[in-house]
Amino acid sequence: MPVNVISEKDRESFTRHLQKSYRILALCGAGLSASSGLPTFRGAGGLWRNHDAVSLATPEAFDEDPALVWRFYSFRRHMALNAKPNPAHYALAELARRRSEFITLTQNVDGLSPRANHPRSQLHLLHGSLFDVKCTTFDCNYLEKDNFTDPIVPALVIPKESSDPLPSATDKTGADASTSMAAAMKGSQADKNEKEADISNAAVPVPEIAVDDLPKCPECKTGMLRPGVVWFGEALPGDTMNAVDKFVHAEGAKIDLMLVIGTSAKVYPAAGYTHTARAQGARVAVFNMDEEDGRKGLTTRDWFFHGDAGVILPDLLKPIIGDISALNSSST
Repeated sequence: MPVNVISEKDRESFTRHLQKSYRILALCGAGLSASSGLPTFRGAGGLWRNHDAVSLATPEAFDEDPALVWRFYSFRRHMALNAKPNPAHYALAELARRRSEFITLTQNVDGLSPRANHPRSQLHLLHGSLFDVKCTTFDCNYLEKDNFTDPIVPALVIPKESSDPLPSATDKTGADASTSMAAAMKGSQADKNEKEADISNAAVPVPEIAVDDLPKCPECKTGMLRPGVVWFGEALPGDTMNAVDKFVHAEGAKIDLMLVIGTSAKVYPAAGYTHTARAQGARVAVFNMDEEDGRKGLTTRDWFFHGDAGVILPDLLKPIIGDISALNSSST
């Protein structure tokens, strides 16, 4: 089938099952936010300033160069704050309001699901959030949620594209050249509407950041703050995992439907939830732009919907959630 096109057979069978499904589990990955325009920095070519983005998402990288890691995460915070939730985020939020026994597990840290007003009690952030910060000092438990300050400290501001000083074709006194040089040196002060520099490109120069200028803990006064995301090698949040396991393994209750959106769900614990749902008799619907990746491991009882979740998901959930276009148009 072409991208974003749903066969009538699949639409009808999915709708029939959806309408009789009450215990629903959604597992979401980067593909959920694709049509919001956020870069994933994953897979082939996932470089940021010539660094493998995955290598920056480790405690070791932060210990070695906290300024580099903070610049990377500050950039991601900025990008996420300038993106908007797409129709798929709103569709899942509305489904949560219509189905009290529906929960969403998201691997995304971009904050778009909360900004779509997804009920918090039905949304579980497996990998934390870009907008949570916590102290790195061992005996300090400081944690701040929903810190949307951008940049979080002045040193992490994204510079503007600077103008190059231009030689004058007529003035021979040097006055025009001095004016041009001064304007170039002022940078963002000269024009508030100047375009931001693409600091993900290593060819774009950025100022050095002193460790003392990075975010500091307001509680212990000595520790450095770090992004509140789960880095490679770290355990997933215990309270989140306990809540999800309680839902998945609820005594006397089976999962009716599982939605796998924008993720391959091949890595545990995500893969385990898919297997558990199937073992309970649930049918699985996969939404993915990558057909080869998305179809792996599917059974004859599953559905595969090829395309943008922001287009397909609201369409297929419409029998339950109705038309949510008004929510999308009023979003900020």
